[in-house]
Amino acid sequence: MPAAPRLFIVVPAFNEAPNLPQLFSGFREIELQLKDKFNLGFIIVDDGSNDGTPEIARQLASGLTLEVLSHGSNLGPGTAFATAFNHLSKVMDADDWVITMEGDNTSRHGLIRQMLRRAEEGFDAIFASPYMYGGGLTQTTLLRRFLSSAANLVVKDMLNVQGILTVSSFFRLYRASPLRRLQAIFGPGIVERRGFESMVEMTMKMTMLNLTISEVAMQLDSSLRKGKSKMKILRTILGYFALWSCKDRWLKAVRTAQAKTAASSRPHPRQAQEH
Repeated sequence: MPAAPRLFIVVPAFNEAPNLPQLFSGFREIELQLKDKFNLGFIIVDDGSNDGTPEIARQLASGLTLEVLSHGSNLGPGTAFATAFNHLSKVMDADDWVITMEGDNTSRHGLIRQMLRRAEEGFDAIFASPYMYGGGLTQTTLLRRFLSSAANLVVKDMLNVQGILTVSSFFRLYRASPLRRLQAIFGPGIVERRGFESMVEMTMKMTMLNLTISEVAMQLDSSLRKGKSKMKILRTILGYFALWSCKDRWLKAVRTAQAKTAASSRPHPRQAQEH
């Protein structure tokens, strides 16, 4: 009997000690629900925490397959994801799966089964979206809701990312094979932006490769988070605009890779003559 595919759960963490008990409770529920179908591995990327996050994570991980990847200083969630993708490039197979999610318990792990069912329809990635019908933002200030919605619309219009309701969500399910395509073009870490705009960068690069994306509705409840959000609104908005300057360079990388693939698939002139 072939080995079960692996499902990697990737979580960036910066000073999330108060949120870890509930996070690991969720991990255990995921393990219980999916262990018959997948070999599960949990990856915490500690982004320079000073509150004991990595030590607490290891203490809470009894019985789980956990890896803690650590940064010596706070480098931002984009760099944390890049560290995780780089690590995964060495261990994941084409039939594996990767889930990325927040470390502050605002990702609803109960949606994972639904995301996997949607992926069975053939999609490369599934995003959890608070902007779909049935989703929503609760226990969030009016200003933050306005800025979130406005930024989402502006980014999609400015960067021509169409047909997706949320482009910046951390909570996503990926097939490993399209991740490997992204790594082949953009490097093992895939993303280069350090801040929260890194997930918009990831979405842009996926659409450049015409990867297929679907969404499921999610209720995002900020009251589940202990402590303040790590997102700096102005810095994130500036990061979104900075993506514009990178767009042409990323498109060029895609076209160069596609040209190389097309050239390698053409028969050599001598082979063509022999036929």
